[in-house]
Amino acid sequence: MNKFIVFIGLCAIMLNTSCKSHKKEQEIETSFMVTSPLRIDTSVTKEYVCQIRSISHIEIMAQERGYLENIYIDEGQHVKKGQPLFKIMPKLYEAEYKRAQAEAKVAEIEYLNTKALADSNIVSPNELAMAKAKYDKANAELALADVHLQFTIVNAPFDGIIDRFHVRLGSLIDEGELLTTLSDNSEMWVYFNVPEVEYLEFKSKVKNDSLMKVNLLMANNEVFPYTGIVETIEADFNNETGNIAFRATFPNPNGLLRHGETGNILMPVPLRNALIIPQKATFEIMDKKFVFVVDKNDVVKQKEIKIGQEMTDLCAVTWGLNDGDRILLEGLRKVKDGDKISFEYEEPREVMSHLKLFTE
Repeated sequence: MNKFIVFIGLCAIMLNTSCKSHKKEQEIETSFMVTSPLRIDTSVTKEYVCQIRSISHIEIMAQERGYLENIYIDEGQHVKKGQPLFKIMPKLYEAEYKRAQAEAKVAEIEYLNTKALADSNIVSPNELAMAKAKYDKANAELALADVHLQFTIVNAPFDGIIDRFHVRLGSLIDEGELLTTLSDNSEMWVYFNVPEVEYLEFKSKVKNDSLMKVNLLMANNEVFPYTGIVETIEADFNNETGNIAFRATFPNPNGLLRHGETGNILMPVPLRNALIIPQKATFEIMDKKFVFVVDKNDVVKQKEIKIGQEMTDLCAVTWGLNDGDRILLEGLRKVKDGDKISFEYEEPREVMSHLKLFTE
């Protein structure tokens, strides 16, 4: 019986030893994927919160006081330049115009009579000059009355879209009172703020005579179908934020964009001769980035790197790696510093072809 128990124990030990040996062999035989950094010209897309403005957005105000007699348009309506929008009751101004017209006629008759007398040397030249001055004054007052009368009709100064009304039919309107706003949305100005460092990078990489093209990510996470051009950079930095405002102009033929919308500008930033590696080849310890580099003896070494720009699946390394270094691509959690591994090497371009990379 004792011999039997001893035999069972020996079998268990042998079985356990066999399993451990088999497991160790499996770990040793694990093959890892290794690649190298790729040196290439590419670009990274940066996002900036933006505000969308019409190229012309003005307030339409009353130029005369009176009751609002007519509204010729509706809110949200497209109007043409010169089209009547509002009419303020003109009766008072019509009466003033007729009075000024009559006074101008009287002054004209007096001037003509005085001129005839002056031609006959009956009156002095001074009297003729006085009559002429009265006539000119009456004509000026007539012209002013005509302007006031015309101001009772409020016309559109340019093609655009009418906003909400701030008055209603029959309201007593004061001079200078806001009636509505008008927006020209044929093109849109999109403003976004750029930090000082990125502004300097932009100016150093973009020639003065070239125009930077940008895209607009709308609030519904769809990209606006037309490309914008950065045409203007403000003169001064904001001392509180350290930013400077850029302005991009977008065509808006379908009228999709409206004044006051928000979104994000997508601006490509070129990276020349960048050293690119996959994001999944990196890991982080205490806010520092690392990769595993495989040396000539097939031993993995933990190495710190610095990332310049990050893309969706990739990142550009500015320090810590060289072109020919072999880096561990997968299985980062299965190894530790100093482990010797077996691996399969995959060409960088083949690796990058399965990831999101923009090349020029």
